[in-house]
Amino acid sequence: MDHSSEGTRSAVLVFLTRFGEGDPERIADLFAETVDWMIVGDPAVVPWVRARSTRADVAAHFRELGENVAQADGSPAVDGVLADGRDAVVTGVLKATIRGTGLPFRTPFALRLTVAENGLLTRFHLYEDSLAVAGAVQPPAGG
Repeated sequence: MDHSSEGTRSAVLVFLTRFGEGDPERIADLFAETVDWMIVGDPAVVPWVRARSTRADVAAHFRELGENVAQADGSPAVDGVLADGRDAVVTGVLKATIRGTGLPFRTPFALRLTVAENGLLTRFHLYEDSLAVAGAVQPPAGG
């Protein structure tokens, strides 16, 4: 594996392609056996944002995400991929609808990834508008 920023960028672009294809097992194949995983949110409201730490957990996350969230065409819209050595940040906007409620949401996001020497992803930290997602999953009473 190329340990340069370009090698990291390549690994991230493969991840983004597989994410777009929506196959949880193929996405998980890009991750190390142990993963530093973080998505901020309340798992009592948005169950797929709970703690994860293994490749099997990664597959489960993307399965649950696909079962619960329908992405709008062309989403996520990636604004940029910045790579520095083994670390990368992806920025953009996600537009989707929660399948259970039919409610749409839109959130800007930043995704921090780290690529190990063997080319596998070891870090997945997603920063998004968790309140927008939660509001679409569980709308406020009376609204």
